[in-house]
Amino acid sequence: MINDRLAALSDYPFRRLAGLLDGLEPPADGAPTIMSIGEPRHPFPGLVAATLAAAAADWGRYPPTVGTADLRAACAEWLSRRYALPAGAIDPDTHVLPCNGTREALFTVALLAVPQAVGGERPAVLMPDPFYQVYAGAAVLAGAEPVFVEATAGGGFLPDFAGLPESLLRRTALAYLCTPSNPQGTVADLAYLRALVALARRHDFVLAVDACYSEVYPDSPPPGVFEACDGDFDRVLAFHSLSKRSNVPGLRSGFVAGDPALMAAYANLRSYSGGASPLPVMAAAAALWRDEAHVAESRALYRRKFDIAAGLFDGRHGFYRPDGGFYLWLDVGDGEAAARRLWTEAGVKVMPGRYLSRGGGGTGRGPGAPYIRMALVHDLATTERALSRAAAVLR
Repeated sequence: MINDRLAALSDYPFRRLAGLLDGLEPPADGAPTIMSIGEPRHPFPGLVAATLAAAAADWGRYPPTVGTADLRAACAEWLSRRYALPAGAIDPDTHVLPCNGTREALFTVALLAVPQAVGGERPAVLMPDPFYQVYAGAAVLAGAEPVFVEATAGGGFLPDFAGLPESLLRRTALAYLCTPSNPQGTVADLAYLRALVALARRHDFVLAVDACYSEVYPDSPPPGVFEACDGDFDRVLAFHSLSKRSNVPGLRSGFVAGDPALMAAYANLRSYSGGASPLPVMAAAAALWRDEAHVAESRALYRRKFDIAAGLFDGRHGFYRPDGGFYLWLDVGDGEAAARRLWTEAGVKVMPGRYLSRGGGGTGRGPGAPYIRMALVHDLATTERALSRAAAVLR
């Protein structure tokens, strides 16, 4: 016997993409380029290997679930510096919890926030559509109803949670927001964040802000939810990751911060799930959060890649420069058809927006169906070659 809630999960996007392209071959003239997954390929700083080696003796110790005092302090210092928070606003012992990558933390937060019932009704979990699939899986396996709120171009690619019926908001236990968003790269401004924090408190649900792309931006740093809290983190949690910021997805390291009451309960929950990073990884993570030079270098590389994309796509397929993140979100009419053509004719693998979307008024298409997502994660030469080939096919 297995958990019958698993039957409510759709196939993960990469599995669906494998099925779409099954039996299709890329052209023989050149190596294929995988732009379907947001796995940064920029160089990561040498301090990673050096710190792991220096802490090698700690591979033989169980890591604490709450992380080391040094890592919590590094995360708190970074939050305070990055978002210009008042001194002492972030207490490393009560506001911060390191995690084994934010993916597992974004999943387990639903186990923290979703009760068996809200006012005798099934709890709801809100999320933007398109969305990160972990949000939906977490909601389903926590026993909640996932509610997909369309984030389309007409609404600035931001979900209108406040416009939902009061009856739905009353039974909402958790809401996910990604800013900068995946896949559109939209940044929620402070007014939007303040209104969403107020909505969470008015209806007593947890607001989980996925900020893993917060350090990938062209010019101005995106605001964070803590700037909208005015020192009161009640009902608010923010999730930050090193995968995108520091180009170390294999390190599996991030942290959660926010409401101290929720953090205490979360630490207790995670002591059962065993989500602690190894101690050498924690040491490397602390060093990375304290270094900004490598982040600025990586950000400059992304800026140059978007310059290349602008030269090829500007004025076509709804191209725009996102305010954050490293994705192109192109309107090609039919994302699945375009993905097949790009693979067979250009050797470029992209993600159909349909696989990141739900809803669609029962049609199954969802608001992402006309789009493709392209991750600009490779070096400049590889990116330019792949984008040039893709532009020629789509033209």
